[in-house]
Amino acid sequence: MAETSILLESGTNEIEIMEFTIYGELYGINVAKVQEILMSAKVKPIPHANPAVEGIFKPRDIMLTVVDLPYYLSGEPTTPAEKDLFIITNFNKMHIAFRVNTVVGIQRISWADIRKPDKTLNSGREEGIATGIAQCGKDLVTILDFEKIVAEIAPETGIQIDEVSKVAEDIKKDEPILFAEDSLLLAKMVEESLHKAGYRNITKFNNGQEAWDYLSGIRDDPDLHRKVSLIITDIEMPEMDGHHLTKLVKTDGKLKEIPVIIFSSLINEQMEVKGREVGADEQLSKPEIGHLVSVIDGLLERRKKA
Repeated sequence: MAETSILLESGTNEIEIMEFTIYGELYGINVAKVQEILMSAKVKPIPHANPAVEGIFKPRDIMLTVVDLPYYLSGEPTTPAEKDLFIITNFNKMHIAFRVNTVVGIQRISWADIRKPDKTLNSGREEGIATGIAQCGKDLVTILDFEKIVAEIAPETGIQIDEVSKVAEDIKKDEPILFAEDSLLLAKMVEESLHKAGYRNITKFNNGQEAWDYLSGIRDDPDLHRKVSLIITDIEMPEMDGHHLTKLVKTDGKLKEIPVIIFSSLINEQMEVKGREVGADEQLSKPEIGHLVSVIDGLLERRKKA
C-alpha cells in the first residue's frame, strides 16, 4: 500500500501526475485525486451493474466500487492479473477504485505543458475522456477525465441541475460572471444552472490563462465592476489552473476585491487549505450545484454592501 501527498506549494501552476499503464499504453491521473495504491484483490460482482463496474471490495472499513478501467477503455473483457493494482481515488466526495496494470511513477510538470486533445481524437463526440495530453520527459501521457468516466457509468453521481431552485427562474440578474472551465459538458451544465437561477451575463473561458488574459485587459477600465462582478473557476485546466488564476487575481491591487469561487471535483480538506492560501472566497465540490447559486447570491450581496 502506498499513500500519496499533494504539492506543498499553492498557486504554482504545477501538477503532479501519477503515470500508469493499461495494455502497455501510458495514462495519467492528477495525484490530488489519488488517496492510495493497493494491490488488486478479489472483487465481489454486483448483479445488473454497468459492464465497466467490476464489483465491490472492502479493504478496511470502507466499501469501494471497483471500475474495470481496462474494460472501459478497450471494450474488451478483462482477465485480472495478479500484479494488477487498484488506484483508490477521492474526488467529488466519492471514493472509487480503478483497476490498472502498473503504476510507473509520479512527475511534476507545469499546466502550461498540458494541451487539450484535438477534437479528432474524440470519436465524433463533442468531448472525449482525455482531459489533457501532457509531455512528461520523452513521453506523451494521456490524462484521463475520471469525473466523466464515473458520470458515464453512474449519471446520478454527477451534477444534478434539478437541484437549482426554480424560485428565481424569472428574476433576471445583470451581474457579470466570469467562468473558467475546460470541460465543455460541465461548462454547459453550470451555465444552464446559472441561467435557471437568473444569471444571464456569463463570460466563459476554456482555461485559467484565457480568463487571466481577459482580466489583464480590463483591469484598468474605470467600469471594471460592470465587466466582472464574480469569478468561478475549476482547478484542473490546461495552460493555467484555477489555483494560479485565483492567486493572480487576489494579489492584484485592482482585481483583488472580486469574489472568487473555486468549483472543483478536487475539493477536500487538504485542497481547501490550498484554496484558502491563494485567497479563494468560497470552495465548492461540483455536485453541489444547487449550493453554488446560493453562494453566488451571498457573495454578490455582500459586495454590494461593502
